[in-house]
Amino acid sequence: MILNLKKVFLNENAVHSAKVDVDLKNDSTDNCSFPEKIEAEIMVSNHAGVVEYEAQTSFVCKFRCDRCNEAAERQLAYRFNHILVAAPVEDSGDDYIEAPDYMLDTDALLRDDILLELPSKFLCKDTCKGLCPKCGKNLNKGKCGCPEKEVDPRLAVLSKLLEE
Repeated sequence: MILNLKKVFLNENAVHSAKVDVDLKNDSTDNCSFPEKIEAEIMVSNHAGVVEYEAQTSFVCKFRCDRCNEAAERQLAYRFNHILVAAPVEDSGDDYIEAPDYMLDTDALLRDDILLELPSKFLCKDTCKGLCPKCGKNLNKGKCGCPEKEVDPRLAVLSKLLEE
């Protein structure tokens, strides 16, 4: 959605709010997919000539656990804040979001914010035990029966010395 924010930029204490839907089904990451459109509440306000953008969103992310590879989903909620400028600012880096001609593409901004905020690792639960490195059994479903301690084959000769 493209927002025309001319009234907000030109009038102090002006506020513009909107509810938008962002479709990220085609923007799924390697591990996370978005089964539904993402709803966001946006508020743009002008305080003493500084135009602030605030977005709040909550959505479901489907993924495969990075430890046990089980399918899972998690409800994620984020809040994003930016300072908007109508004209380019020299040496601003990432401090400002440009809104040329007072127009702001909220879909692109929300898409970038959400994808950058996603965790680098997804776990089905914080206490996920993962897979057994030997047999591959999911350790969340019980022990696998593999020996817990195995002697390094390079040191097996030394264990024979301890037996004598």
